Amino acid sequence: MARILIVDDDPHIRQLVSYLLSSRGLEVVEAADGRQALERLDSVTVDLAIVDVMMPVMDGWELCKTIKAHFDFPILMLTAKGETAQKVRGLDLGADDYLVKPFEEDELVARVRALLRRWKVDASQRLQIGTLVLDRQARTVAGGEQRFDLPPKEFELLLSLGSSPGTTLSRDRLIESIWGYEFDGTERTVDVHVNRLRERFPEDRFGFRIVAVRGLGYRLEITQ
Repeated sequence: MARILIVDDDPHIRQLVSYLLSSRGLEVVEAADGRQALERLDSVTVDLAIVDVMMPVMDGWELCKTIKAHFDFPILMLTAKGETAQKVRGLDLGADDYLVKPFEEDELVARVRALLRRWKVDASQRLQIGTLVLDRQARTVAGGEQRFDLPPKEFELLLSLGSSPGTTLSRDRLIESIWGYEFDGTERTVDVHVNRLRERFPEDRFGFRIVAVRGLGYRLEITQ
């Protein structure tokens, strides 16, 4: 069972997040600020931390920086609505994902599950998608006896979608994680790269498909 550390000075937020995760079979540990979180980490092992940005004693920025320097698990940052600068700073400090308050309950759970899956993939460096095997470290793609040389952005796109099968990822989110915040192109770039992946890896041969979700983004589905 995965154990999640919830760090937020608002007891109502901690109670809500604890309920959402524990009701879905996850174990939770709570802390009211960054310093208390580090004290918890002295005695328990966690698989993921959900960290609020604005907290007394030690804020989310300092906690994120400290966790990344001394521990090895993903961090989901909770940021204020519309504060793009907070998202950028969190990602620069090593946060693995972010969620804007107020958040949808189902989205929080989905983000946590996706991060746990992705971190497991990162640890092993290998990901199975249908009949394909992706090696993150070597940046190679293999299917049976065949090897594929993918351009870097196509590789990252396939890895992102394949790390969270069944989960819809928005175009904006894919652009942020693959092309970066300073990307000055359009969402059409994602569509072009998805079409290239579809052409390279037809569903009937490789056991997966990339589905467009109108108005949202894309979802990878395993079909065999």
